[in-house]
Amino acid sequence: MSWKTTVLAAAAILLMGAGPAAKAAAPKPPPAKAAAKPAAKPAAVADAFDARDPASMVALLASAGAKAEVAHKEADAVYLAVTSTSAAFTTQFAGCDAQGRKCAVVLFDSTADKASPTLSQINAYNQTSAMCRGFQDKGGKAHVIYSTLLFTADGRDRITRHLVAWRGCLAEFRDFVNDPVAYLAAAP
Repeated sequence: MSWKTTVLAAAAILLMGAGPAAKAAAPKPPPAKAAAKPAAKPAAVADAFDARDPASMVALLASAGAKAEVAHKEADAVYLAVTSTSAAFTTQFAGCDAQGRKCAVVLFDSTADKASPTLSQINAYNQTSAMCRGFQDKGGKAHVIYSTLLFTADGRDRITRHLVAWRGCLAEFRDFVNDPVAYLAAAP
C-alpha cells in the first residue's frame, strides 16, 4: 500500500473504533463564582448538524469554501453537485426517508478529467487502496468513489474526517490517472 493509503486506512480504523462515549457521572453544579462565565452554546445549536440530512452536508461544504446544491432527488436518494477550486464531484445520499432526510449512507463520486486508464489498471489501483475505489462506467470513463454509513450520533467532526479522507482519494486517484504505469510501479 502507498503511504497515503496507509494513512487513510489508519484513519478509518480510528473512526471505526470511535463509538458513543461512555456516560460520565453527572457533573456537580459549579460554585457560585463559575456562574459568571459565559454560558455554553445552547444544545439546540450544538445539535443542529445532522449527518443524515443532505442540507447539513451542503452547509458543511459551504463552510469549507465549496458550493453544493441538490442536483436531483429520487425515491430514497438525494444527489448533490459539488464544486470547489480543487475538484468537482457528486455526493449521493441513499436510504433516505420520504422527505430526503435520515439517510443511511453517503457516497462521493468523481470522474477522471483525463483519458481513462484501462480496466486492468483500475483493478490494480483497487488493490493498492484500502478506502478509495475506482471503476469504469459504461461510457469507459474512470471514477473514484468513497462511501460511509451514516448514524444518528455522527457529528460535524466525524463527517469532516470523511471529507478529509475523500480529498485524499481525489488526490490519490488524480496521481493514478495522470500516470497509471508509474503509479502502479511505485505501489507495493
